Amino acid sequence: MSLDINRIQALCFDVDGTLSDTDDQYVTKFGKIIKPFSFLFKDADAHRAARRFVMWSETPANMIFGLPDALGLDDELAAISDWLTRKKPPPLKHFILVPGVKKMLTALHGHFPMAVVTARNEEGTMHFLEQYELTPFFEVIVSALTAERSKPYPDPVIHAAQKMGVPPENCLMIGDTTVDIRAGKSAGAQTVGVLCGFGEEKELRQRGADLILDRTSELEEILLKKRS
Repeated sequence: MSLDINRIQALCFDVDGTLSDTDDQYVTKFGKIIKPFSFLFKDADAHRAARRFVMWSETPANMIFGLPDALGLDDELAAISDWLTRKKPPPLKHFILVPGVKKMLTALHGHFPMAVVTARNEEGTMHFLEQYELTPFFEVIVSALTAERSKPYPDPVIHAAQKMGVPPENCLMIGDTTVDIRAGKSAGAQTVGVLCGFGEEKELRQRGADLILDRTSELEEILLKKRS
């Protein structure tokens, strides 16, 4: 797979593991909560169990992925997705910015319209963006319940593209998990997988990521080099 930079007119960024280094924070926090129950987990590894839970809870739509819309349960499924999203570990009061991200966003701002596309709820998303004064960089913020369905469905990416006035196929979805890649690909967008979150290179490539980067900040050089 290779990235066609000439197609890219807009950027869509996941948050956890892509812009914010909150994944490990959640794992540590939730791991402490379930540690007394370590005997219930494989190899009595509470940390591993916490990691799996956080990965799962970041993408609640996975629980209902594949259910036919013909069931006519859209409202009910949205409510379940919202409930699952809110069942994450207690909210973080402080977020950690992935190194180099603000510099990257500053450099890309003005060259591309940008959007946040996350499965995090709106409150947590805004808390993170405001903490690091990132809100002005983004034309649209798509959180867990903004679109009819959350990632891995394509709806959030399509919604962001429409708001930015760019065809989905001319967007680039950047994220750290296969859910981000699936959402982007389903929308017709190109995708970049980053390894600074939960994603592993093999699984990201298997899902069709057009490019794999060690760090999100590497995107700056790749996108602007072509324009210089």
